[in-house]
Amino acid sequence: MDLLATEYLSSEEEMTDPASSKRSNFNTSQIAKRQKIDLAPQVSLEDPKLSTSIYTKPTDTQITVNIPYEDLVQPVVGPKNPFNTRVINQNVLTGHVEEQAYSEFAFRTQQRTFTSFGYAADPSHVDTSTGGAVGFVGDVEKALAMNGATIYDSTPKLEDAPKRKPKGDSAILEGEDAYQGPWAGYEGENIGSAVGPPEGAIPKKADTDVSSKKQIDVGQERTLFHGKSEFDYQGRTYMHVPQDLDVNLLGEPGSQECFIPKRCIHTWSGHTKGVSAIRFFPKSAHLILSASMDTKIWDVYHDRRCLRTYMGHNKAVRDITFSNDGKRFLTASYDKYIKLWDTETGQCIKSFTTGKIAYVVKFNPDEDKQNIFLAGCSDKKIVQVTSLSLTQEYDQHLGAVNTITFVDENRRFVTTSDDKTLRAWEFDIPVVIKYIAEPHMHSMPAVTLHPNKKWLACQSLDNQIVVYGAKDRFRMHRKKRFTGHLVAGYACQVNFSPDGRFIMSGDSEGNIWYWDWKSCKVLKKYKAHDNVVIGCEWHPHETSKVATCSWDGLIKLWD
Repeated sequence: MDLLATEYLSSEEEMTDPASSKRSNFNTSQIAKRQKIDLAPQVSLEDPKLSTSIYTKPTDTQITVNIPYEDLVQPVVGPKNPFNTRVINQNVLTGHVEEQAYSEFAFRTQQRTFTSFGYAADPSHVDTSTGGAVGFVGDVEKALAMNGATIYDSTPKLEDAPKRKPKGDSAILEGEDAYQGPWAGYEGENIGSAVGPPEGAIPKKADTDVSSKKQIDVGQERTLFHGKSEFDYQGRTYMHVPQDLDVNLLGEPGSQECFIPKRCIHTWSGHTKGVSAIRFFPKSAHLILSASMDTKIWDVYHDRRCLRTYMGHNKAVRDITFSNDGKRFLTASYDKYIKLWDTETGQCIKSFTTGKIAYVVKFNPDEDKQNIFLAGCSDKKIVQVTSLSLTQEYDQHLGAVNTITFVDENRRFVTTSDDKTLRAWEFDIPVVIKYIAEPHMHSMPAVTLHPNKKWLACQSLDNQIVVYGAKDRFRMHRKKRFTGHLVAGYACQVNFSPDGRFIMSGDSEGNIWYWDWKSCKVLKKYKAHDNVVIGCEWHPHETSKVATCSWDGLIKLWD
């Protein structure tokens, strides 16, 4: 212990006690010096050579320092991962792909050869001495038959290939040995000769045979009444306005506050194809007229059944319009005919055609001009017909005319066209008084006049309803824009509530949309049909009754 105490004296004792220091010098001189003992030595289990080594990964491709060769060739330390499927030199997701020296020209040649002949040289089997292909991919048999020829090599001719006719003598223009040159055909061709059975062998259709689709000629129009009797016990027809309802059908439209309908209360089904347009009977709206492949008139009250069918067109009816009193109506069809019908008897009064398809027809709303109507046609013209004879043409549009709307107490009318313009005209004067065409404008296939006669709501094909003034200047109201619906490509009709508070439109997905006229906000939207809702009409005397028609062939009444 004395030895340990001697060895492990503190530095303070050495400095403060000189006597003890002398004693220690005396003792150490007498006692032999012993080796120093390290009670807590530093122990390392690793090889001291590894402390200066640099660890490398087998996947490293670049090293920034010099490493001894012994370190590079050392084996990988640690157990092998049995689940590791990664290749050491992996450069793609599935493994390692070696780069081959393959020129762009050679690759394109083989690609086009495979497209043309169905085979190509296998790049993994190439004769290094000759550079030629040893194996093929694709149609190997054809590759061997053609000796592996590419699109740039001359291919052997097939034995059964047709032979070319001789070019002929250039000095002879007509006859057997006439000069054909590069236009000479092949042997066995029948160019210029008639084909098919001989003329006498073709069976002719008997005159008594009836075609599968019956054509309705002018003067052969017919009508069909659906019911037991056309007259009631007082001798009245369905034209009589019913008086046994709690609604005044002869009152002033818009005198009541309107509300948005919520549910479907009736569905009319009878058309075999899509319905293109519907119109309420003028003033009373106790009947509704619909246009499809034929035209039908329906009862809105009482039994709500189909009353009469008018058949007079060979193709679908595009547009319909009533006269002011409702006793007559016009139909415009894709068979290029416009026909005037008697609403009560179903008789076709007269037919009119310009040889072009009429997309829109409108009676002049003036009471003293009920024998005049306008028709917008596919030949970019608007024709004015008086007593079914052409009296005026308005020819300024650059595309098919889609709509005609009378404004300013019927002294003027506004038209829209596929040329993406809006034009205003003085009635009976074929000169444009207002021309509106802006780069941002789209075609507007449906236009409706507001009940206050001051605004025009136009369905634009960029999925919005834009508003124009109906007075002198026809300016666009930029603060009124109704959006949210999808109508691109469809001429969905726009309509107003009788009091002018709401505006509505169908869309291409079968929905009905309602907006507030003042705030332009969407108030309601619901699914109405399974196909495009092409037309909608608000009942003029009911507070919340709306009729819609669709390309699914149905007409629905909502309340």
